[in-house]
Amino acid sequence: MLAVSGSHAPRPLPAGFPVDRPHPPVVAESGDPFAGLLIIDAIARLERGRAVRVDDLVDRLNATHLDWMFPRSVVVDALIALESNWGADYRTGSGIVIEEGDRGATVTIEDTRRMDPWLVAQAERVASACRETLRAFARRDTAFGGG
Repeated sequence: MLAVSGSHAPRPLPAGFPVDRPHPPVVAESGDPFAGLLIIDAIARLERGRAVRVDDLVDRLNATHLDWMFPRSVVVDALIALESNWGADYRTGSGIVIEEGDRGATVTIEDTRRMDPWLVAQAERVASACRETLRAFARRDTAFGGG
């Protein structure tokens, strides 16, 4: 009788097998929902009504997520997308303001009651895109599926 994959309980790992297995680093890319969700998380934590240097935001992301690398351009792309989404949703340019200053580019998140719920909605939308990406990967990466 031919054994079916997964029909038997897996055997334990050999003694001394590494328990801590490092994961490869991930370089964030523009438009990637997984990177986008981490960037929105960092933006949601920024102090409201105060200009924050974009380079400081990039440094914070890279220091917080040691298994990721966030290039400045990817963070700027995410900020521009959020700034555009805010403008489309509220018809105002004051919610997320990116400006070039003498200390470099800064981003200011408006101190308004509508910002938190709006950021939550943005994060939920991107998290949904993450789940859809994972579902598409699972459908594609099978022994009998395409891919």
